[in-house]
Amino acid sequence: MKRSDSLMRGAFLATVGWAALAATAAPAQQPAAPVQGPPMPADMSRSDVPAPVQTGPVQTLRDALVRTYNTNPTLLGERARLRGTDESVAIARAQGRPQVSVNAGLNQDLVTHNIVGQNGRTLSAGAEVSLPLYSGGRVRNSVRAANSRVDAGRADLRATEGDVFTDAVTAYMDVIRDRSIVQLNQNNVRVLETNLQATRDRFEVGDLTRTDVAQSEARLALARSQLLSAQSQLESSEENYRRVIGESAGDLQPPPTLPALPGSPDEASDVALENNSDLASIVAQARAAGFDVAVARGARLPTISAVNQTQYVNALGTADESAGLPNGTLPNSTTVNGIGLQLNWPLYQGGGAAARVRQAQATRSQFLEQSVAVERQVVASTRAAYAAYRAAMDAIASNEVAVAANQLALEGTRAEQTVGTRNVLDVLNAEQELLNSQVALVTARHDAYVAGFQLLNVMGKAEAEDLNLDGGPLYDPIADYNAHRHDWSDWDDGPEPRITSTRTVPTNANSPVTQLPQ
Repeated sequence: MKRSDSLMRGAFLATVGWAALAATAAPAQQPAAPVQGPPMPADMSRSDVPAPVQTGPVQTLRDALVRTYNTNPTLLGERARLRGTDESVAIARAQGRPQVSVNAGLNQDLVTHNIVGQNGRTLSAGAEVSLPLYSGGRVRNSVRAANSRVDAGRADLRATEGDVFTDAVTAYMDVIRDRSIVQLNQNNVRVLETNLQATRDRFEVGDLTRTDVAQSEARLALARSQLLSAQSQLESSEENYRRVIGESAGDLQPPPTLPALPGSPDEASDVALENNSDLASIVAQARAAGFDVAVARGARLPTISAVNQTQYVNALGTADESAGLPNGTLPNSTTVNGIGLQLNWPLYQGGGAAARVRQAQATRSQFLEQSVAVERQVVASTRAAYAAYRAAMDAIASNEVAVAANQLALEGTRAEQTVGTRNVLDVLNAEQELLNSQVALVTARHDAYVAGFQLLNVMGKAEAEDLNLDGGPLYDPIADYNAHRHDWSDWDDGPEPRITSTRTVPTNANSPVTQLPQ
């Protein structure tokens, strides 16, 4: 069925009076079954239901997701972690590049055993340049392993993005649901207050008994207790919204229609196996572990380097004196420059080389087994999310019927009470049944939307690019990767880290975080 007509129609808003919510009921329909749908529509505030009482600036789900994307600390921290992983590629590449070092020293002899000569002084300086020519494949495989871990990090970032968006959608829908439930309970309290007053008036004229008054008083007290519980739950949901989104919930507009979802759990599983970020991450980590095995094996092979050494020594005018020779006999400075090849071949390492290979193979085996475990989890999570979504959709249809039926039953019970075939308790029970079905309908529609978005997430379709957010350019991990992977400089430290996520405490709050760089 059309989500705008069944999934979201009137679900999250309380009514003013019983008939208003009953008017939103509709006959049960069957959900559509397209495999994949388009991204979220551009009009994120579209809805065909009345809005609840305004509590602040108008906010749409798109606004909340854009703010979450730009300011959520979990998501920003994951981006920083990926930038750190990117640098492992540059570190691996550096192992195959020239290494240049210099040294200098000043020496004064204190005791000379040469009977002829005297104590001397020397100033020495040298430079060495080495270029690895062959390293048993360790550099090449280290770079490959680092690139595979970058792929895993990008998949982890996408997974975190989907999870954070799911949290944001859940927090958004929780507030809408709980505001609706509060309004339903407020309306129930008002109705029961009217009922109690009417019951007391009829008791005064002898039309009802003290028992009828007591039943009305008890039901009103219970309704007030339920209202307090609903208000407490609403406060908790609004604080969770503030934690996830980074600002207080204002006048939240009804959410947009979800993208079309698969028509069967098998179709959903196929999409998830192809796009799930957790599965892509573990596969990339297993691939990196395979390159680590090759690196460990390369430690048993020889390394060949081209070396150039230059050494300068100056006796500071003491060459002849320290040798006991006439002045001008020996030169005071010498320079030596040499070039050559250096071979290093470890023939025996006490069994450590083989142990490191076995260790790397065990780690690779671990990732291979974990990839199957994640694959299982993806399939199970997809089917569970699909089942939860379908169950919530079925619950919507059932509760719509229940709301309509309870509305009719309440009207009939009230009419029958006026002719004496029903008592006060019957009316009170009918009112409670209607309230329960209305709350169940609001909850089912909340659950359907959240379950549908969770299904999108596990299928790998809940990322910013999929949701078609309109909040500026998206974060590009490839740009950060390319910025330094070919950098040869040892002095490019990059920008100083600073907090960029939104804090939810006053700027003068007594928190240790305030002392961190802002």
